[in-house]
Amino acid sequence: MVSDQVEIGAAAAEILETLLGYLGFVVKIERETQEELIHLQIFSGENQLLIGKRGERLDDIQYLVNRLLHARFGDVGRVRVDAGHYRLMQEERFLGQIGELAEKVRYSGKAQATRPLNAYFRRLVHEALREDPGVTTESENSRKPLKRVTLRRR
Repeated sequence: MVSDQVEIGAAAAEILETLLGYLGFVVKIERETQEELIHLQIFSGENQLLIGKRGERLDDIQYLVNRLLHARFGDVGRVRVDAGHYRLMQEERFLGQIGELAEKVRYSGKAQATRPLNAYFRRLVHEALREDPGVTTESENSRKPLKRVTLRRR
């Protein structure tokens, strides 16, 4: 399994480097494997172009890398693509906001809802507050890709 992950990670990095090379970017890519997640970090002088507005271009690049990797290897888990640690900083800022929202719930006792979130950020909310003794979370039940998470006092 580990050697498979190393091979898949190397292929993912190669796909990303080739894709960005065709687009005219000169990049350095670092690869890290954590259990089933392969994390590719892009370093370039043009990180803002790679990230795009609110990370949308980075999401598109990640989608393409995952599609090409799945076409080559089948179902191999997910590859996460980041540039200049943008996603890491975004997650830290987001989790800070969630902590403030949870504090409001603890203090006021009133339920609070997040802005509409994609599945990844909803999972971050649930994981961050899973063992919190004062707050519980639940996602709205709909078929929309972006859903709100409601925080309530336990």
